[in-house]
Parts: sequence; structure tokens; C-alpha cells
Amino acid sequence: MTSSRPTSRLLHHFVYRKASLKTTWKCRLLILIFVVLFVFLTRVFWIPLIGRSLVCREDVAPSDAILVENFDPNYRVFERAAALQKAGFSARILVPTEASGHDPEVADTISRGIAELMSRVARLENIEIIPIREIEPINLNAAYQIRDFLTREHLRSVIVVAPGFRSRRSSLIYRAVLTPAGVQTHCMPVVGGHTAENWTATWHGIENVTEQLVKLEYYRFYVLPLVRRGPAGQSRGRSIYRHSRRGVISPTYSSPPTALSPSMWNACRVQDSACGLFVARTVERCFVFRCSLTRT
Repeated sequence: MTSSRPTSRLLHHFVYRKASLKTTWKCRLLILIFVVLFVFLTRVFWIPLIGRSLVCREDVAPSDAILVENFDPNYRVFERAAALQKAGFSARILVPTEASGHDPEVADTISRGIAELMSRVARLENIEIIPIREIEPINLNAAYQIRDFLTREHLRSVIVVAPGFRSRRSSLIYRAVLTPAGVQTHCMPVVGGHTAENWTATWHGIENVTEQLVKLEYYRFYVLPLVRRGPAGQSRGRSIYRHSRRGVISPTYSSPPTALSPSMWNACRVQDSACGLFVARTVERCFVFRCSLTRT
């Protein structure tokens, strides 16, 4: 008796005892059933809420050009652009198309042919193909290249016609990139068979909304904050290279810097067309970074 007391007094410096309550499998099952029932019964509220969060507010006005978002070719987008053109919002149609792997200033033959075919079927007139180099993240860098084209052509307003569930992301990107350059951006969402109310009716609709929701939050909380940190309204022929932990996420120069020799500039352009490489140009030399970002 007497020997155990000093021992117990000594043990409390190293170990302690406590009482705890743990749920049984029956309790966990009831919680799971309650959550499933709650989600099922409230689906009329959260299904359209999620769908509408991905669609930009329709905002159209007479503009200098109509931009047909063509990253994932969609005939309905061309059809809506034709309706806007006929309604007199703008006579000039811009269609971004994947650039050729051999010459970034020329559109890929197949991509251009598909865009021209859908334009003819939709009866779009006066289309202009803009070759876009697909540099990760694709939407952001495409917006930078489109910005360079708009400033070069002295266009100050544009209507972005985009597929419905990716239109909110497109609107955020174009406004973040074009507004500092003095270009006003309007948004026209094109909703197809899947709407904000019925996207859960098919697995394809669920997959599409889930993908666009993840991408929207990725751009909203990771990519676009990097854009806002840099100086705005860069002049033509220059660009800002923002670095992340996984690579370079900004566009290339649209014209060679004055302090860069022609031979070095040509070498940079050759490296830039290589698959999976980024080229960050400075006034002294070229730095090549291998891309490890996921395709977005």
C-alpha cells in the first residue's frame, strides 16, 4: 500500500488518464442518413445556386468586336455570335484558334478549318482568326495574347461569347487582363442542353459543372491574385512574367526588346514553340522553364 503511492505520484509526471466518448456505428450511420436526406430534400435550392454561380451575368452593348471563345469548339457559341452580329452589336468577329506548332503566328490548319466551318454554318461574316499559343494556364495566357491583338488594332470594347458554365471564369479572366489595358469587356453566356436547373440530370452534366467549378475557384483564388499583384496596363511589346512554384504563367513578348539581339530573339522564339517549355525573356538573356502545370 505504502509503496504504490509514491509510484503513482511519480507516474503522473509522465502519463495521464482521461475518459472519452466515441460514437457507435449506429450513430455514424444515422448521421450519414441525415446528411443524405438533407442534401436530397434541399436539392431544389443548391442545384440552381451552383449552376448560376458558373454563369456570368448577360451584359451586351454595341462594341468594337465580338470575341467567340473557341477553346472547346461549340457551335452554339458561333450561332449566338451570329445573332449578335445580325442585331448590330458589332460587325467584327474575332475567333481565337490554336496556333501552328511550326509557326506561332499562323493558325493550325485543322483548328482553323473547324472554326471556319462552324462560322459558315452559323453564317458569321467578317471573321478574323487569332492564332493563340497554348501556354499554361491556357485561358490566362490566351487573354494576354488577345489583349495584345486588341491594343494593336485599337479596339476598346469587346463582347465575349462563351459557353454557359465556363462564362463566369472567362468573364473574370478577361476583365482582369483587359480592363487595365483600357478595353471594356461584356459577357454573353451561351447555355446549351444543360442549364442551371437540370445539370444533375445526366452524368455528363455533373462532370461538366464539377470541372468548371473547380477551375473557377482555382483561377479566382490562385491565378488571378497573381495577376493583380503585378503592374497593370503594360505597353505593347512588353509583358510581365509572374512565377509560381510550378512554372511561368505569363505570356511572351509580342515584339523583341530593344536590348535583345535579333539572333537571341530568334533563338527564344524557336524555344518558345517547343512543346512543354516556357520562355521568359529579359533584356539580357532567355531563360527556359519546363512547364509542370496541369492543363486548364
